[in-house]
Amino acid sequence: MPEGLELATFRKQMLAWFRQFQRDLPWRRTKDPYRIWLSEIMLQQTRVAAAIPYYEKFLQRFPDVHTLAAAPQDEVLRLWSGLGYYSRARNLQKAAQQIVAKRGGEFPTRLEDALLLPGIGNYTAAAILSIAFGGKQAVLDGNVARVLARLGAIRGELRESKNWQTLQKNADRLLDPESPGDWNQAMMELGATLCTPRSPRCLLCPVAQFCEGRKLGIAESLPEKRKERATVEVALAAAVFTDRKGCTLLLPPPKNIMEKAAADHVPSLVSRMWHFPTLPVNSDPAVSLAAFLRKIMPEVPNREWRLVPAKNVRHAVTYRAITVSPFLLTVENLPRVRGAKQVPLGDLSSLPVSSLTRKVSRAALAAAASVPGGR
Repeated sequence: MPEGLELATFRKQMLAWFRQFQRDLPWRRTKDPYRIWLSEIMLQQTRVAAAIPYYEKFLQRFPDVHTLAAAPQDEVLRLWSGLGYYSRARNLQKAAQQIVAKRGGEFPTRLEDALLLPGIGNYTAAAILSIAFGGKQAVLDGNVARVLARLGAIRGELRESKNWQTLQKNADRLLDPESPGDWNQAMMELGATLCTPRSPRCLLCPVAQFCEGRKLGIAESLPEKRKERATVEVALAAAVFTDRKGCTLLLPPPKNIMEKAAADHVPSLVSRMWHFPTLPVNSDPAVSLAAFLRKIMPEVPNREWRLVPAKNVRHAVTYRAITVSPFLLTVENLPRVRGAKQVPLGDLSSLPVSSLTRKVSRAALAAAASVPGGR
């Protein structure tokens, strides 16, 4: 790690590189803490290219913390729909409501106050405060940790407590106190564009001469791979009703403790969002689904629905490999289910739904098109 005069040179070269070559991203054109905060939350678990259209659309509807705080949660989730990890959106709104209620709509400028807000941890707080207010807090996320691990030739699992503490100390020491916001963004940019997980572009790195990993010839093997959690296979079956108007039936997100407990066995599909009638299966999915529908629709006269199988849908979330067996049920009139809503099968955008629910709807539409007389 650079020290003394080397550190001054290191900082100068990093900042010069960033200011010349940084990507033109919408949240880099502002010092508004609300917009910077929104971008940081969206960029958690989401690639930059995927986040930009959501960021712009979200700001059109919620241009400031007051409009976000006052909005119906369903509307917030609808505009988040497709980004995944929906607790981010819920915490974002909860934090906005606290900021409006307790701080008159002003984002806190002290680290300890920012950390009290839902969904904001050390990294997010440091990013917002340094970029928006010039706070002298160094960020440490996956990209920055990888850069630091290569610079210092740090081996072992980076997320282990001792290593992470070392990385944070190194990040704090390297931070340029005169330009903390640009510095943090430069470190993140370096990790995102040059010091990438595979095939780092060392010849273009502005600080390659300071990299111990490169000197030792081990840069590409750092950081050492984490022990991956074993994949869990999850099998689900989903019922996609459609009537003569092409509408379908979606069940509401769980509200009370009992409903949430019941939904926990449908990982990553429900996500506390609107969803097709769905259950986990370990035997014949059609038989299991028919029994499930009779259970959740006791008021509907007993009948033998014709379940038309659609193409299986596959989806991955963290360590779960999900396979959904969708079944199309064509009816004259959609069954009435308490709390459910009827929406066009070809356009679920009026409700907050997960990306997996969208995949299921597309599979059902394809099945409907292949059925004689289907829509």
